[in-house]
Amino acid sequence: MDAHVFDYIKRLTIPSVYPFNVMEREAKAQHIPIMEPDGIAFLKQLIRLHRPTRILEIGAAIGYSALQMASVHANIRVVTVERDDERFKTAVENIHQYDQHQQVEILHGDAFDLADQLNSKGPYDLVFIDAAKGQYQRFFETFTTNLTDQAMIITDNVLFKGYVSDASVASKRLAKLSQKIDRYNQWLTQLEGFTTVIVPVGDGVAITTRHINE
Repeated sequence: MDAHVFDYIKRLTIPSVYPFNVMEREAKAQHIPIMEPDGIAFLKQLIRLHRPTRILEIGAAIGYSALQMASVHANIRVVTVERDDERFKTAVENIHQYDQHQQVEILHGDAFDLADQLNSKGPYDLVFIDAAKGQYQRFFETFTTNLTDQAMIITDNVLFKGYVSDASVASKRLAKLSQKIDRYNQWLTQLEGFTTVIVPVGDGVAITTRHINE
């Protein structure tokens, strides 16, 4: 997206209110990656349209996106997982501090180690993938086994600051990671039984739905 168009949209985006503005400042100060303002606004609008009641999030970080998703409607239940000890601790504190423990359940550990437990809490209407980018395909394959017929899978950071289209301007580490994300995007958009659209919002959001009766 052209920079001037992005800036225009950014100016129109309504600033976050408490407690999310507090969490955003905390994430920025501690260099913790969370969804960008237009990305989280887009995700919440998808939830308003799709109306999921059971959401699985892979990658809680400090609980920001889980709490944002839960805030859309009181009947939403979010199951999320975080393996980093400090981020898990902060997420638990945020969930309880903002009195969302009835809507948000967080598990501590590696998502793949907890796969059976996480999948058993479904079926899910929405799966949100926002964890280790090099594992996106494995996350998708592991956590789309217990979905409702109308389920939607959202993957964040699929444009990765634009490096997926031109990795030559990235560092060696980021170039390698961008290549992995590009391979995931190629795989995802051609995956049989699913339809995917990538939207240039935030850091790139992939929206995937499953074909019914195939």
